[in-house]
Amino acid sequence: MGKTLINNKMHLKTLSLLNFKNFDSLDLEFCDKINCIIGDNGIGKTNILDSICYLSFCKSVINQSDSQNIKQGEEFFVIQGEFLRQSEVEKIYCGFQKDKKKTFRRNNVEYQRLSEHIGFIPVVFSTPYDSNIIHAGSEVRRKFMNTVISQFDKNYLHNLIVYNQILEQRNSLLKNINKHSKFDYDELEIWDIQLEKRGTEIFNARRIFADEIKPIFQNYYNIISEQNINEKIKLNYNSQLLDADFSYLLKENFEKDKFLSYTSTGIHKDDFEFLLNDNPIKKYASQGQQKTFTISLKFAQYDYIKTKMDFKPILLLDDIFDKLDKKRVKMITQLVANNNFGQIFITDTSYTRLPEIVKNLDIDYKILNLPL
Repeated sequence: MGKTLINNKMHLKTLSLLNFKNFDSLDLEFCDKINCIIGDNGIGKTNILDSICYLSFCKSVINQSDSQNIKQGEEFFVIQGEFLRQSEVEKIYCGFQKDKKKTFRRNNVEYQRLSEHIGFIPVVFSTPYDSNIIHAGSEVRRKFMNTVISQFDKNYLHNLIVYNQILEQRNSLLKNINKHSKFDYDELEIWDIQLEKRGTEIFNARRIFADEIKPIFQNYYNIISEQNINEKIKLNYNSQLLDADFSYLLKENFEKDKFLSYTSTGIHKDDFEFLLNDNPIKKYASQGQQKTFTISLKFAQYDYIKTKMDFKPILLLDDIFDKLDKKRVKMITQLVANNNFGQIFITDTSYTRLPEIVKNLDIDYKILNLPL
């Protein structure tokens, strides 16, 4: 039986940006429930949500390079947020200067490893780019799994970091074997043993995650699609480790790996398969169905993290109403306004749609029209 959510509450009280993306300087205050950020395209709504992600994941979820997030013509950016977490004030600071190491602090104490912070401020971010989880390569779907599990499982995050380091070493050894025709089996075996250990633990965590999130995902899809009985969705976890032991795969594919100069088997090849009525959703689903699919997946991610952490994450919904009819927009807003969710940020280009909906809800809300 799960724990009862009592004091495990969190919300972002204030946010300060300096030279971040399109903002010279910006200071915002938020309410603890629904915050509606409204403005035209290109005004910076998404950038505000991405800055909140920085304070959670220690990086942007949009631009991989920190330097790309510095306002043009400047040399640095600073993001500061003050959170109320379990009745305690938590001040999170992120600063980055060109050609220097990123600085990340909690209550003025600098983290030695950024991975120590992951999961402290749990966040779920839904963006227009979520369609990539359907259409892009398998690395996007693995990233989705990693983002979810790493927020509540420190051991998983550690295994993932170490696995990637070992994989890099093994691939380097394979390149040397190919280039110089020299082969030290003992050295390769050392990497294989470590790769197998970390990879198997990651595989087991992913398999549990896939099994546990399926019913949650199905439930949200039924709600948002209004229980359309003609729409049956499936989420299948595909891994080479489902069919064979990792150590066997490494030995069996050694000659192939030696020829290719990289490791062709392992959890770095894992994928998710998304189906609608047993057909690939990227080929057979409409844009509206795909939108419902990705939003449902994000809500399932939210519920899953909340259950695992006994903690309500911050929910960021960026332009999610595109390609949805008015009825479904209202239904989603009412859905997130219930007590299952904590603090929510929603962006929109319509200056009337959200205000008209939230004013009729029995919940605290704040409207922020950009530019301020």
